[in-house]
Amino acid sequence: MHWLAKFIYFKLLGWQAIGNTNFSKNTVKKAIIIAAPHTSWHDFYIGVLLRAVTRVKTNFVGKKELFVFPVGWFFRVLGGAPINRQSNENKVDAIAKLFCEKDEFRMTLAPEGTRKKVTTWRSGFYYIAKKANVPIIMFTLDFKNKQNKISEPFYPTDNMEADFKFINNFYKDVKGKVAEYS
Repeated sequence: MHWLAKFIYFKLLGWQAIGNTNFSKNTVKKAIIIAAPHTSWHDFYIGVLLRAVTRVKTNFVGKKELFVFPVGWFFRVLGGAPINRQSNENKVDAIAKLFCEKDEFRMTLAPEGTRKKVTTWRSGFYYIAKKANVPIIMFTLDFKNKQNKISEPFYPTDNMEADFKFINNFYKDVKGKVAEYS
């Protein structure tokens, strides 16, 4: 699978991965990985290919409605875990608990929470990282330059405003597949 993913990612699609391309996997076994800008369904297969190319095990959560047969099986094989977004349980606590229960868990998510244009990101990823005491690793979905830029691990501080300024700066000038949603 690795050679096929490399062939598709590098040769057929013409993408490149730069920066922390091993996602610090030897030292960071748990992390929140944020992928942005999330503007299209194409982001999913680019992320799956990047994961195969880098050989970094990652997970994701999705609404439970996506995890029905037969696609539910496929999503679980890819590292997906269903989450009930309608229940009253605290999602931050539930996801932070997953980090405690596992020896290795790198959860990838889109901080926008949608593929449409947003003016502010959801902050759940930030609170999960703080609660689980894990770093945030950022990567871009830059369709303009066909590039995934990957950051070093970043541990949130007690200054959320400064942290979001740092995070947003990493994504400055990055254009997603649907540029007007970036």
